[in-house]
Order: sequence, then structure tokens, then C-alpha cells
Amino acid sequence: MSRTRKHRLTGEAAWAAAYEAVDHTPLLETIGASLDDEHLKLALTHRSFANENDFLPNNERLEFLGDAVLGLTIAGKLYELHPTRPESDISKMRASIVSRYGLADVAREIGLGEHILLGKGELITDGRNKDSILADTTEALLGALYRQHGFEVTRDVILNLFSEKIDNASAVGLTHDWKTTLQERLAELKAPMPVYSATSEGPEHDLTFTAHATINDKILGTGVGHNKKLAEQQAAHQAFLVLRDDPRAADA
Repeated sequence: MSRTRKHRLTGEAAWAAAYEAVDHTPLLETIGASLDDEHLKLALTHRSFANENDFLPNNERLEFLGDAVLGLTIAGKLYELHPTRPESDISKMRASIVSRYGLADVAREIGLGEHILLGKGELITDGRNKDSILADTTEALLGALYRQHGFEVTRDVILNLFSEKIDNASAVGLTHDWKTTLQERLAELKAPMPVYSATSEGPEHDLTFTAHATINDKILGTGVGHNKKLAEQQAAHQAFLVLRDDPRAADA
């Protein structure tokens, strides 16, 4: 009795099958812009998938383009928001907002990881949750938007996706945000990324928010503010100070 060996798809066929296996409509609805299949498929294709399938095109060229559009957009917005701040301040603000960790944070907010086309090795090592892959794919997505729609549409998408980080930089008046700083510290410690939760109390016109930063199911930081963003920033700051003094506090 003979067995029929299942044929493994490779090349263009594998590319099309992997892309079509996921419904990308929710992603496009979240970012608020359309992309045709050609641009979106390329933007989502990591080099690990491309190399395992007869060296298909990958998203690295789009990543290069998206990085440039992102940097210009954030720089322009910070220039407008801070007319009296010196170049050194707004330059550091921009660097913080568009850092690997800032980009990965945005990627997680829009659920980008499940859409990325990865090779077997990256899938085994949880590549969909790696900061570097999430950040690079976010830039590639922005590059694809620029290629299809031009600068104005891409700028509007960026300002929407990064509005919280821009607001935090403006409200706190610092050259970095504590959520990003905490992420960087946790990455150094090879610890899980923080999970934020928030509650509010008080009259609708004067709410007070309390936020917690939880790492490995332990609350390491608590913050209070008149909006959720500032409360989370304070929680992240407190958690960072805890980890600075006791790196083992992030252990499971």
C-alpha cells in the first residue's frame, strides 16, 4: 500500500497561500487606509519567509522608505508643537518616538504580528512578538502606503498611529517617554513586555485615572493622572525605578 506524499508549496505559490491564509481587512481598517494586495503582501514579507521560499522579494526596501517618511512626519509635527524648543530637544523627542520599541509598541496596538509572513525558524522563536521584526514591518507598511498613496495620506496615518507618543512627549515635556524607557530596560533583562491596565473615578468632567504596569503577573508600577496616558507614563516610570534598583523584580 503506497502513501501519497503531500506536496509542499514553494516560491510564488507559497507566498500567495500564506498571504491569503489571513484576513488582512481588520489591519487596514485599524490603520485607516487601503492597500492593494501587491503592496501589502510585500510589506508583510519578512526576509526569513522570502529566503525559505526560493528567495522571494522581501520588505526591506519598503522599510527603508517608511523609515524616511516616518522620521520626516514626526520631525515636522514636533517642530510645529514646540516652536521655542531647541533642535537638541526635539531631535531627542523624535528619536524616542520612532525608536524600535516605540514602533513595536504601535505594531502591537494594531495587531500587526499575526499578519507578518515569517520563515519557520522565526515562527518557532516567537518572531511575531520580536521588537525588531514588529518595528521593521511597521516601517515597511508605512513605505507601502507612501508608494501607493503618497506623502499626505501616509502622514495622516502616522500622526494617528503615533498620536499617544507625540502627546506624551508634549505633555511630559521630556526628551523621552517612560513607557519606551521601561521597554528598553525589560529588553535588556530579557523579560516580558509590560501590560498596562487603568481605571477611572470621579465626575465625567474631572476623571482621575489610576494605571498599573504589570510584568510577569506582578504590579511593579502604579501611576495617577488626569488622563490615561499620563497615568500609564507614571506607572512605567515607577516600574523602571523598581527594576533599576532590583533587576530581579521582573523575574517570574
